[in-house]
Amino acid sequence: MDLPNKERRSPENGPRPCCSSLKMFLVALSFAYFAKALSGSYMKSTITQLERRFDIPSYLIGVIDGSFEMGNLLVIAFVSYFGAKLHRPKIIAIGCLLMSLGTFLIALPHFIIGRYKFETSIRSSVNSTSILSPCPLRSASVLSTGPSTSSVPSAGCEHESRLSMWIYVFLGNILRGIGETPVQPLGISYIDDHALEENAAFYIGCVQTISVIGPVFGYLLGSLCAKIYVDIGFVNMDSISITPGDARWVGAWWLGYLIAGFITLLSAVPFWFLPKSLPLPERRLAKYSPERTSFIKDSPLLEHKYQADEPANFLEMAKDFLPTLRSLLGNPVYFLYLCITVIQFNSLIGMVTYKPKYIEQHYGQSASKANFLMGVINIPAVALGMFSGGVIMKKFKLSIMGAAKFALGTSLLGYFLSLFFFAMGCENANVAGITRSYNGTDSLYKVDSSLLASCNAGCQCPEANWDPVCGENGLTYVSPCLAGCRTSHGSGKDTVFEECSCVAGGNQTASVGQCNNRESCHRVFPYFLALSVITSFIISLGGTPGYMLLIRCIRPQLKSLALGFHTLTTRTLAGIPAPIYFGAIIDTTCLKWGHKKCGGRGACRIYNTTAYRIAYLGLTLGLRTASFFLCVLGLVVLRRHVQRQERNTLANGGTGAAAGELQALRKEENNSCNLDQCPRTTDYDPERETRL
Repeated sequence: MDLPNKERRSPENGPRPCCSSLKMFLVALSFAYFAKALSGSYMKSTITQLERRFDIPSYLIGVIDGSFEMGNLLVIAFVSYFGAKLHRPKIIAIGCLLMSLGTFLIALPHFIIGRYKFETSIRSSVNSTSILSPCPLRSASVLSTGPSTSSVPSAGCEHESRLSMWIYVFLGNILRGIGETPVQPLGISYIDDHALEENAAFYIGCVQTISVIGPVFGYLLGSLCAKIYVDIGFVNMDSISITPGDARWVGAWWLGYLIAGFITLLSAVPFWFLPKSLPLPERRLAKYSPERTSFIKDSPLLEHKYQADEPANFLEMAKDFLPTLRSLLGNPVYFLYLCITVIQFNSLIGMVTYKPKYIEQHYGQSASKANFLMGVINIPAVALGMFSGGVIMKKFKLSIMGAAKFALGTSLLGYFLSLFFFAMGCENANVAGITRSYNGTDSLYKVDSSLLASCNAGCQCPEANWDPVCGENGLTYVSPCLAGCRTSHGSGKDTVFEECSCVAGGNQTASVGQCNNRESCHRVFPYFLALSVITSFIISLGGTPGYMLLIRCIRPQLKSLALGFHTLTTRTLAGIPAPIYFGAIIDTTCLKWGHKKCGGRGACRIYNTTAYRIAYLGLTLGLRTASFFLCVLGLVVLRRHVQRQERNTLANGGTGAAAGELQALRKEENNSCNLDQCPRTTDYDPERETRL
């Protein structure tokens, strides 16, 4: 990165001692942004892997995902206030170490939980040629729990599978949230304090542009690890009878966390060698506006010069806080903007969190492919949209009303295009006893009801197991036993079941795995991807203008509080609850639940795809629909606000406070292009302190 010439020399035309340190800090902060974005997106890419490995429902995964925001909220106020008074680079280094420790803690259960044993109705043996009947007779009561070794209870398994293991992931993600807190506010403020004013926006934009690459690599890493079996290196892969597309498949989720943790650990190293502060050129102090000068007075760098101007004590500051907050929330434009963004962030975060899972379950894609598509298609489209939005604001010099109309217009266009997703549906998989009758003619939607029929009545079948086989008639059966199969030969993925009384016609044989005969899904999936890219780009176009609206609708002295309160509110009311209730609603569409080895409901094995589509898309678009009613009201209030400011300016003859505020507003509009050249963040991150 080539730094502007103005920062290479001091006012005396000598080499600036802070130049190399500032360069080093920019590189270190960019790497830290990359690391935290990579680990955050990798967490979202492993949702289905964690569900299956720990046998937990989607709503509990939502709790784990929201724990990052919980950890962030625990310390954000303390870090933002006290961190600026301490050694900021070292505070950031400590934060990176905590993030790394949290990421390693998430991977820890893999090494203490034991080998993964998926549900299966037969024993797989590579070297054995003996025939083991998948259909034990009912008289064999000893097999009432099924012949699967995964069904045999082991001591302490209840404690292990229900509590201890996933709680490590929960605590690790909280620790990640705590560690991430100082990176953005302290890092950006350090750049803003020590870079020349005309270059600060350029540096901040570059740092955040680099951070957009993080989610791309995070999803690609998730795609790679999802292809690798969870216990790779410890089991004979020839004995594994499932493939990455199977509902029981668990990839090497832990491997990605080790890689992400190591990268985050490396990002902490440079900050230990950076100084607490850098020399500040006198020409920069002379160029500060009164507002920025008052901010500098609070900086530890110049604290000794301005002690007389600081608040007398904490009590005095606390007394001033509530009236200031009341004044901020009394601004109708800001209050409506806050309500709108909370609703839209609920829609956005819920949609992004479960989009890979939607692609998996609805279109029959593997977790690896779903993550790959998110990384190489969706995330770049969002980044390009945010960048293009900033370019449009610069080129057309949009006013505050223009920015509001542009943001609303792009959001509405993306909304109407998203309605076509409802038409891009897939039929349910044909599963005997769940979505189809055993003769394959009647449609059923039976949730965890009896799967027994006359054709398998003579078998002692464990109905809890999910070990699907594909009959040659194109119908999937929950297990070989429930297909009425009497014999089998082969092993692993090559196992073939014969004499299957429920498979009508032909040789009455069945093969391992679900039938892959959902042709309509394969035909519509490319159109789904194309529309997903287009809508992501269009909606992201309004991100930059919409954010500038937040900055412009409030008085300059309230900006810091407004941005901080906005971040706090969106994290609390959107970042935490959205994944939880989205997951809970998705759970209601499950048709067949897996079962834990000690009993109890595990992860879902098959969903009602029609109900899933309506619930997922309906909730996403329903929330956005509600936000549009507030958008219209907000546009009306904003227009009145602008007209009132203009009338006050004319009434005062172009002088006074109103004129000053309007002039400052217009000046900021003219300069907005310098602030919005680069994308700021990913589409699901509501943190916006970086503009301070």
